[in-house]
Amino acid sequence: MEFHTNKVIAHRGAWKAAAHPQNSLASLQQAVEMGCEGSEFDVWMTKDGILVANHDADHEGMAIEETTYAELLQKPLPNGEKLPTAEAYIKKGMMQLGTKLIFEIKPSQISKARGQELASKSVELVKKLKAEMWVDYITFDYDIGLKVLELDPEANVAYLTGNKTPQELKDDGFFGFDYNIKIVKENPQWIKEAHDLGLTVNVWTVNQEEDMRWLLEKKVDFITTDEPEKLFSLIK
Repeated sequence: MEFHTNKVIAHRGAWKAAAHPQNSLASLQQAVEMGCEGSEFDVWMTKDGILVANHDADHEGMAIEETTYAELLQKPLPNGEKLPTAEAYIKKGMMQLGTKLIFEIKPSQISKARGQELASKSVELVKKLKAEMWVDYITFDYDIGLKVLELDPEANVAYLTGNKTPQELKDDGFFGFDYNIKIVKENPQWIKEAHDLGLTVNVWTVNQEEDMRWLLEKKVDFITTDEPEKLFSLIK
């Protein structure tokens, strides 16, 4: 069995149509069952150094970086799940071999140093679990991306912010870019430039059919969407 190659990246898991909590193990399982090429998840570090999967900086009004994991567990997700650790999410993902895990390392809102610590702990966790085959990294913090590459030069790392050219990314060892649809539409030449440099192209968060069709015509490598069902309907 090999990982899927259908371009479909479920943004925060496949949560929207099935009404699962975002970044939950249920949304990951849904993405796996749908056969998505990847399931994206967002990772923060708690006050006591635990890596957790959650999109926003807070969970039920509690700032994740200033709250212990035990305190966060007092408020479960809407489906009854506890807030998943990154370790639990990755272990769940490693139970199959079709869907990659797109690990977004969130920039710290406290300090750059804390962001670097999160980057280090993220790579350590992936190595501890021997999950390198499943995991690609993405981040809005360029220095976090560089830290991941320093710790694991073989890692696939893509940059999210959109303020670097493909050549700059290539020079620094990145796997590709993962830019917002608006930025890609403003700089469509970057798609070919990236491909000519051997870089991958991912675009987020693409929920409109016309944008999906345009990107498919441009032969981008991945499309990150809240509506994987819609994207599947266009590629099948």
